[in-house]
Amino acid sequence: MAWNEPGGGDKDPWGNRNNDGPPDLDEALKKLQEKLGGIFGGGSGGKGGGSAKGFGTLLIGAIVVAGLLYAFAGFYQVDEKERAVVLRFGAFSEIKQPGLRWNAPLITEVFVENVTEERQYPSRGLMLTEDESIVELPITVQYNVNDVKAYVLNVRDPEVSLRHAADSALRHVVGSTELEQVLSEGRGKIADEVEVRLQQYLDSYGTGILVRDVNIQEGRPPEEVRAAFDDVIKAKEDEERLKNEAQAYANAVVPAARGRAQRMLEEAEAYRAEVTSRAEGESERFVNLLTEYTKAPEVTRERLYIEALEQVMGNASKVLVDVEGGNNMMYLPLDKLMEQSSGQSRSTTLSQEQLRQISDYVSRQLGRSNNTYREGR
Repeated sequence: MAWNEPGGGDKDPWGNRNNDGPPDLDEALKKLQEKLGGIFGGGSGGKGGGSAKGFGTLLIGAIVVAGLLYAFAGFYQVDEKERAVVLRFGAFSEIKQPGLRWNAPLITEVFVENVTEERQYPSRGLMLTEDESIVELPITVQYNVNDVKAYVLNVRDPEVSLRHAADSALRHVVGSTELEQVLSEGRGKIADEVEVRLQQYLDSYGTGILVRDVNIQEGRPPEEVRAAFDDVIKAKEDEERLKNEAQAYANAVVPAARGRAQRMLEEAEAYRAEVTSRAEGESERFVNLLTEYTKAPEVTRERLYIEALEQVMGNASKVLVDVEGGNNMMYLPLDKLMEQSSGQSRSTTLSQEQLRQISDYVSRQLGRSNNTYREGR
């Protein structure tokens, strides 16, 4: 008869009678100890039964302690700047976010990685440039982890892959650049090209690394040939300086020369226009004068004489007149005559009235001189 059939309650291993309540844990543990004692000690009762019972108790305690240790061993902390990749039986399971986490030991493996910290990889090596010159170029790569799953699972050692990729990208870029650019202002462009190429390499490898910046410090030649390189650089700097000075001098001289040439051209053009206009005016004046002369020769002749006298003596302050047939020269103080005639005017320009007065005065003086000359004869 089965123990759970009616009437078989005396065979219930948990000691329940007629299913009148839950099983008694103490009694169940006692029966379990007895069974374990029977297995390890060979029966119950007597001295052998007591030792089997003690051993069973120790074994259960050990199992409980092992269970507690196993449970506590599965707890771990993930910081805010970290992420945890969980593998269960060697296969990817999930990514744990920051906080207190638990995973079953032995069957799961946890990799905790910092995903926000910017890491640095410094490197220094000898490179061969496009013009087959050797240069020592130090480089610093700043990066962080942007895909923690790829960083943990895709590559065995991501940082080793980063070093190899950085060296390869740097050698490729430097190998297509001349030495002068590497040692001078071309380092910024080289750093940008290395960053782009390095990121392409890392993405193709699936490393989960994001390159933040590439810094290339001062490039320098190997120590063995540093002195020769310094001389070459100094000569190139002197060449560049002399070119700049010559260009500055040309920039200062050429515009000034062009300005002078333009001014001379403009002056020549103005002189040509002036001479042409004066000649045209004189010719037109001559035609008009000829017409007037034809109408009244005497009046025109006298007018021309007065105008010529005005033009010649206009700026003169003193006049000396040589009398024909005499030994004396007549002195005409025109400035005094002008002061007497005008009184208030200080101008040295002679008017027509003043010229007439001077002409009359000269005629009188000439008449007196001729009379004196005749009387003397």
